[in-house]
This record gives sequence, C-alpha cells and structure tokens, in this order.
Amino acid sequence: MGRSSTFHWFVPCFWTKLCVVFLCLFCFLPTPLAAEETTSLPNYNATAGFSDTKLKRIARHLKRLNKPAVKTIQSPDGDIIDCVLAHHQPAFDHPRLKGLSPQEPPVWRPKGDRRGGAFKKFQLWHHMGECPEGTVPIRRTTQQDIMRVGSVKRFGRKSNRHPAAWNPKRRDSVYSGGHEHAVGYVMGDQYYGAKASLNVWTPHIQKPYEFSLSQMWVISGSFGQDLNTIEAGWQVSPELYGDSYPRFFTYWTTDAYQATGCYNLLCSGFVQTNNGIAIGAAISPTSAFNGGQYDISLLVWKDPNHGNWWLEFGDGLLVGYWPAFLFSHLADHASMIQWGGEIVNTRPGGVHTSTQMGSGHFAAEGFSKASYFRNLQVVDWDNSLIPLTNLQVLADHPECYDIQGGVNNKWGNYFYYGGPGRNPKCP
Repeated sequence: MGRSSTFHWFVPCFWTKLCVVFLCLFCFLPTPLAAEETTSLPNYNATAGFSDTKLKRIARHLKRLNKPAVKTIQSPDGDIIDCVLAHHQPAFDHPRLKGLSPQEPPVWRPKGDRRGGAFKKFQLWHHMGECPEGTVPIRRTTQQDIMRVGSVKRFGRKSNRHPAAWNPKRRDSVYSGGHEHAVGYVMGDQYYGAKASLNVWTPHIQKPYEFSLSQMWVISGSFGQDLNTIEAGWQVSPELYGDSYPRFFTYWTTDAYQATGCYNLLCSGFVQTNNGIAIGAAISPTSAFNGGQYDISLLVWKDPNHGNWWLEFGDGLLVGYWPAFLFSHLADHASMIQWGGEIVNTRPGGVHTSTQMGSGHFAAEGFSKASYFRNLQVVDWDNSLIPLTNLQVLADHPECYDIQGGVNNKWGNYFYYGGPGRNPKCP
C-alpha cells in the first residue's frame, strides 16, 4: 500500500512522474472556501454586542495566550504562526511548570515503533519559513477567534454538556448531546498508548457551530465526572478556527470536559517540543475522492520513566507531551482506546445535519472513497506496540454514518467509516 512516511500518499492508479509532481504542487495551494461556507461564518470584524468589560477580558486572555515571538510567519491560508521560545509557551504558565523547560525526549520509545523517517512538510505555513531551534510554532489567537465562541471561559474547550468521548455501553442520544460517532475501540485491559494511521479529508460542515473530526482517544476513569482523555487527530471546526480547513489538533481533560483541558495550546497543559509542527494549523494536501489518499500516523504513549504521555507524528517525530500531573486515572494507565470519527448534529431546520464525517461516504465504498484508520496498535505494559486482538466497531447512527472493520497483512487491524449525514435513510 505504499512506503511509510510522515505523510502517506496512496494513488489507486499509475500516473506519470510529471503528473504526480504537478498534482503535489497543486495540492499545496490553499483552496478558497465555497461561498456558502464563507458567508455562513459570523462576521466579527466589528465589536457590536460586546461590552467594554468583555472586550477587556478578551484582550487580557489574548495577552496570556499570544506570547512574544522570536519570529512571525504569515501562512498562505491566513494563519499567523509565532515562533515562541519553548520555555515561554502557554504550558509554562502552569504553577507546576513555572521556571522550568521542556523535558528531554524519552529514552525508551515503544518497542516496534519505526522512527527516523524524513520529515515531510504537511502544513502550508512551512512554505513561508521555519521556526528557529529552541522555539515552537504557535498559531496566533485573534480577537475574532474568541468572539465567535462568545466567551473567554468557553474558548478552546469542549462542553461537558456534549461529551466528546463516547461510552459504547450507553448509546442513547441524550447522553451524546448531538454528538454522533463511528468508532473502533478496545477495552478490558491496561493500555499504555495507541497508534494508527488515518487519512485526511475536507468534510462539508453545514452550520458554523457544528464540526467534524477524526481522532484517537486514550481514555481512563468512568464516563462520569472523573473521565480522563487524551485526544489527537484532525478536525474541521469553523467556530474554533474561522474556516473549513482540516487542522491537526490535540485535546485533554481530567474531569469529563468540565473545568480542565483544552484544544491545542490554548491553556496550560500540553508541552510542545517540536519546532516544525504547529498544532491547530491546517493540513495540506488532503485526500481526493477516487484519487490520491493522504494519511497521517499518530502515536500516543506513556513514558515508563517519567510517566508523561508523549505524542509522536509520522515515523518518530516527537511533537510534545502531556505531563503526568495533569491527570488522575491516566497518571497510571488507560482503560479504553478509541479511534474514529465524530460530528456535531444541531438538527438545523428540525432535520439531521448534512455535515459529513470523514470523506462524506459510507464505509462500504472502500479505498479512495471512504475514510479509514489502518495499522491500529496499542502499547502494552512492557512498552511494546502490539496488534489488536479484540477490536470492536460501532456507529451510533449507522443510517447517517457507518463503520466496517477488517484485518489483512498490509493494514493489520483497520476500518472504513463515515457518511454524508442527512440522506433518505437519515432524515
């Protein structure tokens, strides 16, 4: 299925080298949003409706988030990337980290993990410059970003009223709060990490306050108020980012999305150590229906020495870590791993949303049409990557978004998933 690299490109037919080069160059150009998508985003260039007190609160929060930059890069997709000294990033505002610097890379990587592959640029900002050693690239937060959400308190956080980690034992729509899933999962053991490759798409989002994502969840605790999760993948969220590009993201919580945790680097938590990846920045290129398939490989695992949870991208590229002290249950191990897709359905007009999951096509359509996760693995007590023996797949609204799993020699454990949302069988 192709040679492994940070970004995997699968082409279902033979093209000439010239054609491939042309297409790769073309894919790295930013794609303008459709008129419907652009005009559906609220215009917050003006501050009408926001009191002076609220605007001052937003300004103070922006000052906390946007640290002084050594270098600033204007991305072709509209993002501003600030190269911030690593020990000045938002994580080091945490009382437990003040005055410290990022930890050195862990000595013991999971056994069986491939590493050392060449880094391939997968974000547009790279084409305009690089961040110096000793700095980390951080997507600058704007006033408009916070105003779209409506408050500093809600900005960068998932609501505990709408749980994002899904309990497969409880499938009722009241619990899911409008969130719909198609996931593969394992449970019943102690897990110290997980890995997978997933292809990247640009799903249509019907309403700006809906989103579509594909990610990995590392979970511990009950699905009550003590839920701990670590999450990583890609998402399209017009509310959070102001556009419809798929973006590389992370998330964490230690109390079921109540008061702890955030996306990306939008609070004191995740410590970034890499100067080549901007968390929250757009991914380019993306997969094409019946064409080239682009996927990313993600590994999250617990360092046996220090207990921190590290995030690796591609073949050995360390992005950073979640300090062990952030968590209660995950301070020890995970009790469940999930991989898959999630959307928010606000039922616009009283009907199911047409927001797509993954490619917007059902699992049965297969390679180059449906979305997939492949080479699913977990990290065991011995810090070894091992294949799955008990993968289960489940979709809570299969008429809207479904999932089909399998095993083969090239992809190991895998599944196809996704769907269009509203259709004749999903009213």
